[in-house]
Amino acid sequence: MSESAGPRSAGLLASLRGLLVSGLALAENRLALLSNELEEQKLRLVQSLVMAVAGLFVLGVGLVLFAGLVLLLFWESYRLPALAALTLGFLGAGAWLLASARRCLRSEGGPFGATLAELRADRAAVEGRGASDLSRR
Repeated sequence: MSESAGPRSAGLLASLRGLLVSGLALAENRLALLSNELEEQKLRLVQSLVMAVAGLFVLGVGLVLFAGLVLLLFWESYRLPALAALTLGFLGAGAWLLASARRCLRSEGGPFGATLAELRADRAAVEGRGASDLSRR
């Protein structure tokens, strides 16, 4: 009786070992993908921040120079209305830019989209659903 149980248990153990190796390889691939996407998001964020700070600095200098020019042009007769118009224009433009930035940050599909898609596909494969079932989600 032990002779018949021996090969079967060895086969089961080998199958479990193969399943574990496959699972670890799958987890390694998914973690590598997640790491790559995390690095891409970090680089994109740093690049965006550097460009935004540089752009804000240049725009700030330009706006100060423009405001000074307009005030000098209307110094004699319409100094206060010119200052009020510039102030309202800058406040309106600032509010619009902040709203646009907020909308842009919320509209993004989100980071790690490829990793999540691969994990959904893995789950669907384990549950026995086909690719056509996954595309309906």
